Amino acid sequence: MLATFLSIRRLFGMALAPAMAAVILLIFSPEAPAAETGFLNLRCTNTTSGASWTIVVDLDHSRVDSSPATITDKRITWPDPKQGFFDFDRTTGKLQFRNASSTGGYFLYYSCRPQ
Repeated sequence: MLATFLSIRRLFGMALAPAMAAVILLIFSPEAPAAETGFLNLRCTNTTSGASWTIVVDLDHSRVDSSPATITDKRITWPDPKQGFFDFDRTTGKLQFRNASSTGGYFLYYSCRPQ
C-alpha cells in the first residue's frame, strides 16, 4: 500500500513540476519584446531647462537614432554614443539620462511626446 502511495505521489509530482516551472518562468521572465513595427518620432524636452530635441526610434531594427536599443512594450533603453544611458518609459513618456562619473554621476530628465 505504501509503495502504491509513493508511486502515485511521484507521478503526480512529475506531472506538476513542468507546470510549476512554467509559472515561475512567467513570473520572473524579463519584459516581452515590443510587437510594433515602423518608426516612432519623439520630441523630448528637458523638464528643467526647456531645451528640446527629436529622437527617432526604429522599431524594426531596435535602434534609437543610430544607437542599438533594447525595446519592450514598456521601455526603450539605449547607450549614449559618448557616455551614459537613456531609459524611456513608454507608458509615461518620461526619459531619463544617467551618467556615472568619479564624482558620483548625474541624471537628466526629459518629457517626450509623439511628433
